[in-house]
Amino acid sequence: MKAFQVNAPHDFKVAEVEVPTPAAGEVLVRVAFAGICGSDMHIIHGDNAFVRFPRITGHEFSGVVEALGEGVPDVSVGDRVCVDPVISCGTCYPCRINRPNVCSALEVIGVHRNGGFEEFVSVPAANVHQVPEHISLDAAALVEPYTIAANVLDRMQPHRGDRLLILGAGMIGMTILQMARAMGIDEIIVTDVIDERLAAAKELGATHVLNSRTQDVEKEILALTEGEGVPLIADAACVPALLPQMLRLASPAGRIGLLGFSVQPSDLIQLEVIKKELTLVGSRLNNRKFPEVLALMASGKLDPLALVSHRLPLSEMPDAIDMLDHRPEEARKVLIQISA
Repeated sequence: MKAFQVNAPHDFKVAEVEVPTPAAGEVLVRVAFAGICGSDMHIIHGDNAFVRFPRITGHEFSGVVEALGEGVPDVSVGDRVCVDPVISCGTCYPCRINRPNVCSALEVIGVHRNGGFEEFVSVPAANVHQVPEHISLDAAALVEPYTIAANVLDRMQPHRGDRLLILGAGMIGMTILQMARAMGIDEIIVTDVIDERLAAAKELGATHVLNSRTQDVEKEILALTEGEGVPLIADAACVPALLPQMLRLASPAGRIGLLGFSVQPSDLIQLEVIKKELTLVGSRLNNRKFPEVLALMASGKLDPLALVSHRLPLSEMPDAIDMLDHRPEEARKVLIQISA
């Protein structure tokens, strides 16, 4: 079968590999669609400290169950599924307090073990979620990015009437925007440096958009909020240098959700945190958010296909990587169609 394999940083190709055999407790999924994520790009560039090479990447995918390993209940051959990439041990401290997404022995499909950019992938049966019939498999491939949004919003604990500032109008910023709207957050400010992305954010429900390259973001936001600042700030830009600005823009008692994996240090002025009693929370992957996102998709409150800009076959994966590297303004979400 064909698979997109990363052998080492900057060394990748579509290769022939063997079809895996599902072990006990696993299912074999014939992959229909898989989305390219920023995390996949970090693996390709050698910026992911967790990956083990060689690796078939891809952690956003959907498909159809092809075969079952031994001892698999509640899953049948032919089931349409999407896959939660979080594999946890169930016994360590984070797992015991119901935070398996930061399990001490965490494995992530597409990072620590092979993922969805292949024709068939074997995954734990506990990680597959059945897709309702009226949700298409291309839409179901995008459940995982929305779980990232659901997780960071949950970590920030929104209150009724809270304003939300989203830094960055890329894919994760857009899923946070849609998820926040679905949760009833009415006023949402989005910043970016690309006007096309800001226009898309406006189409998807942002109440205010600001180009941080051409506008004074702090001045504009403080004017919008009558000097109070913003209770909720989601850092979907993942630029460490922006943390001081986030601290200044946060309202007293504000919550800031951080999503980036950069190893670069951030300047943190303790006075800003203490005088406002701010809460800074990290958010990694998702904590069992797949059922919540599938329910919102089924209700029509999320529109994943509005985020898709390109659909390409697996053979054109290297071209998609080149586009995302050199012409990112052309793309929102790039979906790879593997079988359908």
